[in-house]
Amino acid sequence: KLAAALPEGDGWQYEPKWDGFRCLDFKDGGDVALMSKSGKPLDRFFPEVATAVAGLGADRFVIDGELLIVRDGVADFDALQARLHPAASRIARLSRETPARLMLFDCLTAGDAVLIDAPLSARRAALERLVAGEASVDLSPATGDRAAAAAWLAASGGALDGIVAKRVDDRYHPGERAMVKVKPLRTADCVVGGFRRASGSDSVGSLLLGLYDDAGRLNHVGFSSGIKDEERARLTARLQPLAGGSGFTGSAPGGPSRWSTGRSAEWVPLRPELVVEVRYDQVTASRFRHGTALVRWRPDKDPRQCTCDQLAPPLRPAEIAALVTPR
Repeated sequence: KLAAALPEGDGWQYEPKWDGFRCLDFKDGGDVALMSKSGKPLDRFFPEVATAVAGLGADRFVIDGELLIVRDGVADFDALQARLHPAASRIARLSRETPARLMLFDCLTAGDAVLIDAPLSARRAALERLVAGEASVDLSPATGDRAAAAAWLAASGGALDGIVAKRVDDRYHPGERAMVKVKPLRTADCVVGGFRRASGSDSVGSLLLGLYDDAGRLNHVGFSSGIKDEERARLTARLQPLAGGSGFTGSAPGGPSRWSTGRSAEWVPLRPELVVEVRYDQVTASRFRHGTALVRWRPDKDPRQCTCDQLAPPLRPAEIAALVTPR
């Protein structure tokens, strides 16, 4: 459950929420399987992780964690996505060039003991015993100190998706929003380079956002669609006089598709005169991974000041190490 602040009081365990692929890991003797949160197999895409799980000393377990890839010294979500490829030869090559690591945070079974109904404190202890002395996987840090967790959040850069708070006396809740997650608040000032119309309407449905690169090109970096119904008419009237401008001069949103009607394009380019501050969570390939939230308009800011260097850079491994206490 998304929250604005970390919960206070006794009985909480705080953990980093890593920005990777969720991965359940199964071992039963010589049989190993990796599974995504949606239930799809992952072991063929991450053979090096399957090998690491097979090499753990325990003979039988189910553990929960996150897949991460570090490339060129930076935690790289794009590299994870590149693994989901049908060609076995490509996967084999990437597993050598950009090997993934498994960051573990929970234990569902250990040997013949089923721990789903056990409290988090017992599951964490079982996980620590299972991976003790194992160099092929990583144990995600955990703390009961709220101040330490707040420091992780403040310094999290692009490597963390936030901080998760769990009750130490709570059972494992598969498929439920039983934990509390706090995301780092990041904002950027962006140029409104265009807009999309709301479905079945001439009104603005979403703003298309851009940032200038070093060559002076305005690149599309994402969108913001959280426009209140009572504001649509006023915003449409504000944007309409700017329609038909240069829009994005670098990378741009997709053009009209075969689903577009004859009277409207998929998006409307604007003269790059308006600046809006938006709140975002993660950046992938110099774009906002998810939709952004409008914070305020910035009439005081020149559009040319809205540059790509605002985006929080990914966190480097040395910085990640500084956030956590080594096990």
